[in-house]
Order: sequence, then C-alpha cells, then structure tokens
Amino acid sequence: MTKYKQYYQEMSDQNEELFHRFDEIHQGYLTDRKAWSAKFHQVGQEVVEIMRDWERRLCSSMERGANGVYSMKLADKFWDEVKKRYSRIELVGVKSNLD
Repeated sequence: MTKYKQYYQEMSDQNEELFHRFDEIHQGYLTDRKAWSAKFHQVGQEVVEIMRDWERRLCSSMERGANGVYSMKLADKFWDEVKKRYSRIELVGVKSNLD
C-alpha cells in the first residue's frame, strides 16, 4: 500500500465515527444543498481540520530541499483519495447563494 493511502486509511480508522456521520451529511448536501448546508459546513470544518493534520504528517519531512515538488504531488494524491469519498469537500466553509 502506498504511503498516502496508508495515511488515509489510518486517518479514516481513527476518526471512523465522525467520518460516518459526515458521510450522511455529505450525501444530504449533494441532494439538498439548502437543507444540509449548516451541518455540512459545521461538521465539515472539523473533518477538514483532521484531514489537513494528516496531510501535514504525511508531507512534513519532505517539504525541505529537493523533495518539495514530490511533497506537493503526494499531498495532491492524498486529497484525490479524500475526494473519492467526499466529492464536495472543497466547498466546506465556502458560502454561496445556493446555501
């Protein structure tokens, strides 16, 4: 298993209850944005903070020196893995007219 997938799996396992709760909220947000918006942004903020923490853990030792580009690519792969589960995760905290 690749390192970013391993970190993603560990993150998911350690935060299983919160992520399962956000699964339902995310699904609701996809179908009825207005009704689920408040919960999506509130719980989503906590989920995103956890994901950013795990991204930092994954990439922190590589950001120095010649591995900086590799670190960015690794972070992108980690977030691609996240987006497989939460396709709208980048909308957490973003207010729009549809919310």
